[in-house]
Amino acid sequence: MTNNATKPLPIGISDFKKLIDGGYVYIDKTLLIQEVIEKGTHVALIPRPRRFGKTLNLSMLRYFFEKSVEDTSYLFKELHIWQNEKYKALQGTFPVIFISLKDVKHPSWEETFNALRKVISKEFERHNYIVEKEVLRRREKELYHKILSEDDDKTLFEQSLLLLTEWLHRYHKKQVVLLIDEYDTPAHFAYLGKYYDTFINFTRNWLSAGLKDNIHLERGVLTGILRVAKESIFSGLNNISTFTILNREFQDKFGLLEHEVKELLELSGLSDKLDKISQWYDGYRIGSRGGIYNPWSVLNCIAKKGALFPYWVNTSDNALMKHLIAKGTDDLKADIEELLRGGIVEKTIEEGIVFPNLDQSPSSIWSLLLYSGYVTIDNTPSYGIPCRLRIPNIEVGELYKTMILDWFKNSIHEHKYQMLLNSLTKGDVNTFSQLFQEFMISSVSVFDVPSEESEKIYHAFVLGILIGLGDQYEVKSNRESGLGRYDVMLIPKNKNELGIIMEFKKIGRFEKLCLEDAVDSALKQIEEKQYAQELLDRGIGRILYLGFAFEGKQVLIRSKFRT
Repeated sequence: MTNNATKPLPIGISDFKKLIDGGYVYIDKTLLIQEVIEKGTHVALIPRPRRFGKTLNLSMLRYFFEKSVEDTSYLFKELHIWQNEKYKALQGTFPVIFISLKDVKHPSWEETFNALRKVISKEFERHNYIVEKEVLRRREKELYHKILSEDDDKTLFEQSLLLLTEWLHRYHKKQVVLLIDEYDTPAHFAYLGKYYDTFINFTRNWLSAGLKDNIHLERGVLTGILRVAKESIFSGLNNISTFTILNREFQDKFGLLEHEVKELLELSGLSDKLDKISQWYDGYRIGSRGGIYNPWSVLNCIAKKGALFPYWVNTSDNALMKHLIAKGTDDLKADIEELLRGGIVEKTIEEGIVFPNLDQSPSSIWSLLLYSGYVTIDNTPSYGIPCRLRIPNIEVGELYKTMILDWFKNSIHEHKYQMLLNSLTKGDVNTFSQLFQEFMISSVSVFDVPSEESEKIYHAFVLGILIGLGDQYEVKSNRESGLGRYDVMLIPKNKNELGIIMEFKKIGRFEKLCLEDAVDSALKQIEEKQYAQELLDRGIGRILYLGFAFEGKQVLIRSKFRT
């Protein structure tokens, strides 16, 4: 890290030159340049979660490589990369094309194509010296001006990267470095806007022309969130190497490492906040490197004098994730409940995302959640081998809780949802049972035919409802107490309030047990296994036992107060 004492924080600044010239704090990631060069990859695709420094890093690559009228070497003289003479010699020696698609977010193909033409035209305009210097032939000048005027010739724009690399190569007599930031952002919106195939056809042709067998290309680097499957967007491109968060390459170049966070906190006089900030914003793993913090959230937290808040999850509407989880199976929602309890789920992660398959492929959804930063890996990963996935930190957990509350509030009127929670905490079991049954019928989709996983789903359903009690209760699940493991325990934060123990029993299709027998068995188990011991140890005297018996969408609830 550079000498950052008393420097302002670069929140929202992704232009490297503006950051350095403005005297902002800079966490030195310039050794990314060395790794890009030494990797020897002709075209590198580096997907990372949003707000993890992708745009700033790509901007830094641009100012390092780009040959320009202005000498930009001074930007690097205090940074790590400048310690090596070999790399110093490369600074400012290549023509560079820099294109960012991060703002191409539109509901229709027409609007998207208009935006793409503007982005491409703007980069052509940045290099208009090639026209002034009479480098282009007459027909080439015509094409150049058609692109500059944002002509609606789709085929011409599909060839635009190839044309610009050729013309820059001719002018500079040196091959071109091509940098494309957030290449996949339009694909998200194309999927949601139902024009995915049209967008992919254009992008495939555009990137293939610029990247495949292009003799004018020195090196390419693309960033994004996802590795869109090769058969979708990179069909026929065999010179792209992808380095996702499952790879060790570039594993410390995006996001903040713990020593970097510690230094930032020391400079800000917030060293005593490290433990809390770690719980909220740490927890990510890339390749074999753990302990990676979300940079956007850390910087905003420091700017707010250590105020803990879900800064990152509020920077996007999370529309795609919410859409997929809301439409997902109850098994998916049960797995998310397991994650919210601090658990781990094992899932096979696909190397690339095919957006049209997201609705049908659970593994694609988990891949999307992982690459987007909504879960992280708990083990050193390997493609094809199930990854151990967990929620990285409190900040992301809060997003899931908000989503789950929205599901339940949408199932019955929010007033009834609050009535359900209030009746539970007041021990009004009759009202709670009536509203809970209504909730089951309106919320649960697959219980008509119980499956092997149905008990897990019932459990998850109840835990989802109880998220609304997070301010009043500590909700624990599947923990040891007394002589066994209870299903759910609600531990009041105020010892004078009611403690609650829940036990679930499921009746399968071929079982002769009735709901009454099952619910009596649940209550008996709470007593015999002495599940109340943990509450008693905490000084909680008022305790309610609740037995639940489930059969399909039918539920019977009975209660008993501990005497």
